[in-house]
Amino acid sequence: MSGTDDGAERDLALLHDLVARARAAGADAADAVLFRGTSLEVTWRLGKPEDLGRSESRDLGLRVFVGRRPAVVSSNDFAAATLAETAARAVAMAKAAPEDVYAGLAPEERLARALPELDLDDGEEPEAETLYAKAAACEASALAVPGVSNSEEAGAGWSRNRVSLVTSHGFAGSYASSNHSFYASVLAGEGTGMERDYDFASARHLADLEPPEAVGRRAGELAVARLKPRKISSRQVPVLFDPRVSRSLLGHFAGAISGQSVARGTSFLKDRLGQQVFAAGIGVVDDPHRRRGLASKPFDGEGVANARQVLVDDGRLTTWLLDSSSARQLGLETTGHASRGTSGPPAPSTTNLHLAAGADSPEALLGGVESGLYVTELIGFGVNGVTGDYSRGASGFWIEKGRKAYPVSELTIAGNLKDMYLNLTPASDLVFRYASNAPTLRIDGMTVAGT
Repeated sequence: MSGTDDGAERDLALLHDLVARARAAGADAADAVLFRGTSLEVTWRLGKPEDLGRSESRDLGLRVFVGRRPAVVSSNDFAAATLAETAARAVAMAKAAPEDVYAGLAPEERLARALPELDLDDGEEPEAETLYAKAAACEASALAVPGVSNSEEAGAGWSRNRVSLVTSHGFAGSYASSNHSFYASVLAGEGTGMERDYDFASARHLADLEPPEAVGRRAGELAVARLKPRKISSRQVPVLFDPRVSRSLLGHFAGAISGQSVARGTSFLKDRLGQQVFAAGIGVVDDPHRRRGLASKPFDGEGVANARQVLVDDGRLTTWLLDSSSARQLGLETTGHASRGTSGPPAPSTTNLHLAAGADSPEALLGGVESGLYVTELIGFGVNGVTGDYSRGASGFWIEKGRKAYPVSELTIAGNLKDMYLNLTPASDLVFRYASNAPTLRIDGMTVAGT
């Protein structure tokens, strides 16, 4: 398997050569990965261009095994002499490394034999002037919102990246992806009463991006809505998470079902496979093959065939996230979730992760709250992955009689993720804006600590 363009063929040939050099130097098995990237970014502030940056990068990593002794080396020098030295150094390191009984390439029978077409690269490469125009439009729209008083900056960017992987037991694959984005960050109010907020948009294809004017307008409206926040006293109430922050709860879940955490016994869900971990009816899906998805990829970091997987079905945990090493530790098979860089071994990771939409609208979830908190921003990282204890700074809006009554800030919300997941209700407003997505979420019975 290989890509069909010249860039893919060139990189795969280089990696085949590197793996062959490693085998010739004494490695029993090896794989090599190469990342190439090009990016262009601009910033704009108060009607004027500020910064312009373009970068090009390349980096490769070689992993070798001498028996069960692994080693990883990386390099951005692709000269033949350097690659020969890299291969020899990696093998020498492996011979001196301690044995890892779980180390090794992915099972050969699990390797991807056909790569799906995911339409991740639109072939566009914008000029700097085009990006400046988008950033300018984004900022102008934000500044036009009544109450917006200043701009931190607006920006726009583009990138193209290629990932190529070759293993000594028969896998070779390569894919390219593009990304287009713009954002605005603005201030509302005056003096010590100023509030800041932002918005952004990102997509694989330029054609999929919403207009920059819409993003800028939202940034301005969000900043103005935060003006004159109040403080509240501590109490236990329902808490609603806006989609901008609700996805963070998925991140904590993904960390808890990572094979590495489970194998080490450092996950609060380590004994819950096959059990109810979310409320009935809740579904969580990971889909590496979503067309134009921000985290889509046709194979995992070990060359294993990947596929859409339901991680939570009707509230029940169905699987761990496994690469080959963590799967061996747990006596299971890899789930095709390996992710990797160039300077370390693969590790389990999600791709396009989402929590399925519920039946009720956000307004319906809000309408059922007599008194509560609607969270739009989370601060800090007070989450214990071993116990599930959760405590984070927050701001947003206080809910009274089913509506957002006024902005609030300097709060702490607390609970335990095991209880939070079981008492979670999703709204119907799921939108795929990020690599990880969730709708508005309501969790009853959380502790809100204020003044």
